[in-house]
Amino acid sequence: MKLHEYQAKGLISSFGVPIQEGKVASTVEEAVEAAKSLYDEGPEGQFFVIKAQIHAGGRGKGTVTETGSKGVVVVKGLEGVEEAAKNILGGTLVTIQNEAIGGNKVNKILIAKDMYYDGPSERKEYYLSVMLDRQLQKDVIIASTEGGMNIEEVAEHTPEKIVKEWVDPTVGLQGFQLRKLAFELGFEGQAFKNATKFIAKLYKAYKEVDSDLIEINPMFKASDDQVLAVDCKMSIDGNALYRHANIAEMRDEEEEDPLEVEAGKYGLNYVKLDGNVGCMVNGAGLAMATMDMIKMSGGEPANFLDVGGGASAETVEQGFRIILKDPKVKAILLNVFGGIVRCDRVANGVVEAYKNIGDINVPIIVRLQGTNAIEAAKIIDESGLKVTSATTLVEAADRVKEALA
Repeated sequence: MKLHEYQAKGLISSFGVPIQEGKVASTVEEAVEAAKSLYDEGPEGQFFVIKAQIHAGGRGKGTVTETGSKGVVVVKGLEGVEEAAKNILGGTLVTIQNEAIGGNKVNKILIAKDMYYDGPSERKEYYLSVMLDRQLQKDVIIASTEGGMNIEEVAEHTPEKIVKEWVDPTVGLQGFQLRKLAFELGFEGQAFKNATKFIAKLYKAYKEVDSDLIEINPMFKASDDQVLAVDCKMSIDGNALYRHANIAEMRDEEEEDPLEVEAGKYGLNYVKLDGNVGCMVNGAGLAMATMDMIKMSGGEPANFLDVGGGASAETVEQGFRIILKDPKVKAILLNVFGGIVRCDRVANGVVEAYKNIGDINVPIIVRLQGTNAIEAAKIIDESGLKVTSATTLVEAADRVKEALA
C-alpha cells in the first residue's frame, strides 16, 4: 500500500526522524491557514514549498494540465500560497510515472517550510532509501551524494556515485555501517553525527511498520548541520496491514485503479495491464504461465487476475464482471487447475456467471484441468452458451488466436 508524502513523513517522524515541517490542506482556505501557522514570526516575507499529494514520483517536473503549474513550487508570502493552491488543487498532475494513465487528480497539497535558510555551512541534498534486496534476501540501504529530481539519471550515467550497504538479518544494522554510510556521503562534524542518527531511526521505522520501501529524496543537510527528510516516499507490505490498523486507515482508494479496488473487496488478486485478452486463473504461477501463453498466441494480457485456490461461483462471476469493465478486452481466457477446487464446480460457476451477467459480447475460452475435468468440459459444451472449452494449453492458445483474428 502506497502512502502520500505527508502520511509517510508523519510515520517516520513518530520514530524520531527529523522532517521538513509542513501541513496538509485540501482547500485554498486551508492552505492559507496552514501557511499562517508554520512560522512563529508570521508568514509575510517567508518562503513556502507547495507540493501536490499524489501517488506518483516526478512531481517537481510534472505539470498540472489545466493550469500549467508544476506539481512542486516555491512561493513567497500568503498571496503566493493562495495562487499556488488555486493552480494545483483539483487539477490533473501528469508526471513521467503516471502519464500512461493520464495523470492523477490532486485532492490535497502539502504546505511546507522553506529549508534553504542562511547559516554557517553549506546546504546539500542527498538520496537515501531502504528496501529489500530479494536476490540476497537482505535489506539494503542505498545512498548517493546526488539527491534531488535527477536521481534516475545518476543511476544510469554515474552509478559509481551510488553506495549500498546490506543489513545482515541475524545481527541487524550495525554502528560501523551507519558511520560508513555517513563517511561515504561526505558528512563531517555535527552533520556526521546527525546523519548516522537519521539513518538509524529511518531503518527502525522501516522495520517496525513493515515497509517494503522508504525513499528519502532529498535527504537534506541544512546550513545549521541538521539532517532531515524533505520528501518521503513509502509503501507498506499489504500482507502486514493487519498489524497496523492506524496505517491501513491511511489508504487512499482514489489514488488506486478502481478495478483493483473493486477486486480487493472480493478477495481477488487483480492487476490491470494494457492488453486485449482478459485472463482469470487460480494460482499466481499458473497466472504468469497463462500470460506468457497469451503473448505467444499473438495477444497481450489485459490483466493479472488470480481467483485463488478455492475459486467459487461468486468469485468467478465477480472476476468476469471486473474483466468486462475493461473496454480493451477482446477475449477472455479462464485457465483453472482443479486441485483444491473441483473443475465441475468452476464450470457451473462459469455458466451461472454468464447467465447472471447477461450480454457478453466477447469470446470466452475455458480451460479446466484436474479433478473432474471431463465432467467440466461436458458442462461447458452442453451449456448452449458462447463459451469454448479447451483441454491443453496449446489448444487454449489456438482458441485465443482464433478469437482475436
